[in-house]
Amino acid sequence: MAVMRKLCVLAGLLCLVTVPGIHGQGGTGALEFTARVTPTAARAEPVRDFTFYLLKKSYDEIVKDLDERDGPPSREKFIDELKLSPELREWLHKHDTMDLTLPGFDKLVTPEDVLHVPEFLLAYQRSNSGGVTNGIPKPKFRELDKQDNPARYEKQKLEYLSTLKKFIQAHPETVAGMELELDGVNPARKWAEAQGGHRRRVQQLAPTEAQTKYLVAKIDTDLDGHARVAGVATGDYWISSLGLAASAGDARLQWDVPVKIEAGQTLRIELTNLNATDNLSSKTK
Repeated sequence: MAVMRKLCVLAGLLCLVTVPGIHGQGGTGALEFTARVTPTAARAEPVRDFTFYLLKKSYDEIVKDLDERDGPPSREKFIDELKLSPELREWLHKHDTMDLTLPGFDKLVTPEDVLHVPEFLLAYQRSNSGGVTNGIPKPKFRELDKQDNPARYEKQKLEYLSTLKKFIQAHPETVAGMELELDGVNPARKWAEAQGGHRRRVQQLAPTEAQTKYLVAKIDTDLDGHARVAGVATGDYWISSLGLAASAGDARLQWDVPVKIEAGQTLRIELTNLNATDNLSSKTK
């Protein structure tokens, strides 16, 4: 019996020595935080019954990685797929603009552009029609001659374009206002929809990506906005609201705050307006 007791004691000592290895060499620590939102000209309010996420990677970085991986719409491919004339697609490739109706658009257009791009020529003719512009050349060629008398058609068309070019060069102010006639071929709306659709896809995928690959713990705040989690392995983490906003008055805050957990210690931090992103402010920029 004495021998058995000694063996049991020895086994117990061995167990005590090997237990810390279960948690890794770094050990564990704890995290305590209180979340508050302060509206304009008002007192801070606790963020009650709100779920925070302790992540192994910044949520902002997760969103950024998804944005790159999912691939934002390529401007070049988008232009190539537009149902516009080849000349207008070529012009868009060469110019850093997608909105053909912006004020000042006429400053980007040369007389050569007006004559070369069918949509521009039609917009110029419409904006200067109806006696608005005195002395503007009028075409003498007829579409009927394009088949019946192609030589005369081409000759008169070239004469018209040459005369019109000289007129535009002498009267550059006549180009102003043609952007009002380009709304029907303006790709800006479709471009905005393509970019907006991409952003929505990333926003939908990011929370799932964060929770399936980088989640360490989910922590719910109490009625005082306080929360605590223990047994966290030492290392660098982020407290995140996963893009969800905590609201109070005119403030809508999101958090993605880095923290460092050290062995045997409790890290205490405050989540406030100072270390948050104001969702309303970011949307109005």
